[in-house]
Amino acid sequence: MVGGLYMIHNIRANPIGQYQMIFHWNRLDWNFPNPRVKEDFEANQYWRKAMPAGVKVDAQGRFYVSVPRWAHGIPSTMNRIVIKDGKPVLDAFPSWEWNQAGNVSVLQSVLGYEIDELNRVWLLDQGKIAYAPSPEGSQKLIVWDLNTNRLLDSIIIPNEIAPYRTSFLNDLVVDNKNGFVYITDSGCGWPDHPLDGGIIVYNMKTGKLRRVLDRHYSTQEFPDFHFQIDYMPVYKDKPLRIGADGIALSADRSTLYYCQVTGRNLYAIDTSLLRNFNTSLKDIRRAVRAIGSKRTTTDGMHADNKGNVFYTMLERKGIGVYTPNNHMFHDFVSDDRMLWVDGVAFDQKGSIIFNNNRLHEMFGGYEIDWSYPYNIIWKAFVGYDVKSYLYAD
Repeated sequence: MVGGLYMIHNIRANPIGQYQMIFHWNRLDWNFPNPRVKEDFEANQYWRKAMPAGVKVDAQGRFYVSVPRWAHGIPSTMNRIVIKDGKPVLDAFPSWEWNQAGNVSVLQSVLGYEIDELNRVWLLDQGKIAYAPSPEGSQKLIVWDLNTNRLLDSIIIPNEIAPYRTSFLNDLVVDNKNGFVYITDSGCGWPDHPLDGGIIVYNMKTGKLRRVLDRHYSTQEFPDFHFQIDYMPVYKDKPLRIGADGIALSADRSTLYYCQVTGRNLYAIDTSLLRNFNTSLKDIRRAVRAIGSKRTTTDGMHADNKGNVFYTMLERKGIGVYTPNNHMFHDFVSDDRMLWVDGVAFDQKGSIIFNNNRLHEMFGGYEIDWSYPYNIIWKAFVGYDVKSYLYAD
């Protein structure tokens, strides 16, 4: 047993590590509100840039998928999976009205989100559409109660916290015990411009936001970093550059883990420093710890209730796990079809759920074989008592 996680080689003797495909699409499809919207979507082939970014499941067992508006024509950026005519399709969440592009008071472009232990969904709105600057008021954190289906809060993230031009609000973790939210800003919202990566801390009690580790080496791309997937350069015409992205909170809420996409290291910092807004920015920068190389580039991360950190493996095509008690990185599951595993989460029933989407092909200048089911949601068993960090005792 390694850090509360059994690592096995014979999956026939032990179910841990067994995985299965639970949903898949050749291209995304929606439960459209009317024929006109569907006709426009099809006629303009907007599905070519409709990419599932992250998958999660709520207390009722309903699955959610974010589809960021990195191009025009995405019908809804936040969605639930529904079954229509025997096939999985996306339905706008919480409603089609709440996904109206151009209305800054509702959802514009969601990439990262979290469903907490109280069955509330925290939606991180990037604000920007097709990489245009985020309009004022569009960058926000929406809190929605899934039990009562109503809005609880809308927290505006202003320009001085996440610059409207360069910001790329990526992912978040929620600490209800101490009353804080931690957000990664990849800083890549202005293509062909230097990155402006950082981490944003939100105090639930005071409503205040603070930006830390702005353009720190750990929140920026690794210099001159290049990587390949299946011997193909990621982004054909120019190297990909993405700063702070994956983020995970330890089960005891004491350590924040994070990483950039264009780099292989994992970083950590004590949350006690981040929770105290009087801690100097210089002291926070000095306190960053380089944990070591994951041996792969990573997009999403998620910690469990045992102290382990699961991370997506882009180059190694699957999911890996870091066990802090022995400072070891392990491959957990891998499959040649797991091309650009984006997000990872837990179903609170002993399994992780994760998705792959071939982001590097869809946005990297490559031709895609649309007859192949490249949008896949997977499920892998990790242990009967393993849940999200949110459910730690």
